[in-house]
Amino acid sequence: MIGLIEGRVCHLAAPVACIMTNAGVGYEVELPLPDFCQLQMEASVMLWTHLHVREDAQLLFGFLNIGERDVFRQLIRINGVGAKMALAMMSTMSASELKHSVESDNEAALTRVPGIGKKTAQRLLIELKGKFDHIENDTDLLSTVNTETMTQQGKEGVILAEVESALISLGYRDKEAQQAIKAARETDAGQNIVDTQSLLKLTLQQLSNFK
Repeated sequence: MIGLIEGRVCHLAAPVACIMTNAGVGYEVELPLPDFCQLQMEASVMLWTHLHVREDAQLLFGFLNIGERDVFRQLIRINGVGAKMALAMMSTMSASELKHSVESDNEAALTRVPGIGKKTAQRLLIELKGKFDHIENDTDLLSTVNTETMTQQGKEGVILAEVESALISLGYRDKEAQQAIKAARETDAGQNIVDTQSLLKLTLQQLSNFK
């Protein structure tokens, strides 16, 4: 199993990054959106990875620290939680938020995740109880993005399309994604968006406020 990849970021198309290793092999890796937002073109990166094998595909998921990967692996062990839902959960809330939500039986927090309704949230709270006791409270999946070092991702139309595509791939409806993007662009910070990563970060913040 591929457990760790280190190399250069040679392509970014939210939420997938292509990492070129020193051996000359390029790996396509899907990341939680907060992690994706921290990647920079041509920058060196090390990702802890999980290889997910399906009948029709082999998918590689990457994380900036081993704790995130452990959370992902724990989530996909739960009946009915596939890799895509686990990634959506990790794109919506931090590990500490997830742990606190489970400990406090906060189903409303889980319903912020696309694809998780009230009944699913109630079941997850039961099945996840005690599963994250090993997670440190300071483990935070929603890392701060360094806007000073972000890479220009293209024209405004391309940026909007990439952000919308990333959100839809996680299970958000077209209208919901478009409304969140619109709300993000109307904020003070959203007035001068020049890259995909920063708009993704702002849009995720708006989505967390919708529910």
